[in-house]
Amino acid sequence: MSFSDLFDSGFKKRNEAHFAAIVRVAMDDGIITPEEQAFLDRLAQRLEIGEGDYKTILKNYKSHPINPPVSYDIRLERLYDLVRMVHVDTIKGDSENLLLKKIGVGLGFHAVNVKYIIDKALTLVNNGTDLDTFIHEMKHMNR
Repeated sequence: MSFSDLFDSGFKKRNEAHFAAIVRVAMDDGIITPEEQAFLDRLAQRLEIGEGDYKTILKNYKSHPINPPVSYDIRLERLYDLVRMVHVDTIKGDSENLLLKKIGVGLGFHAVNVKYIIDKALTLVNNGTDLDTFIHEMKHMNR
């Protein structure tokens, strides 16, 4: 096995674990709404989750532990990507906020603060903020 194969394998496993965590968050209320299903379909494609792995993860999402990133910067990067995906999609209003709050908790943000984090993230993404500015603004949102 080459070094690149090891890297690809690790990258694939991280993407699958991240996807499984988002599926677990979506299933928190016991159902996946059509909006959540459409979002999961696009997320799987973006994370390069194959159809077979996709179906396996949907069936056995609890078999993948939720491992939110330890690094705050990586959490913010994932939040940025996910907020942009949800925001540019057809998910709007209460459905958008509910899904993003679930995702925020799944990424490791504290449930008490997640509403404020999501509101700020949506505002920044709506204003077309780039990743570096997003991370800076999120880190300094209480100042």
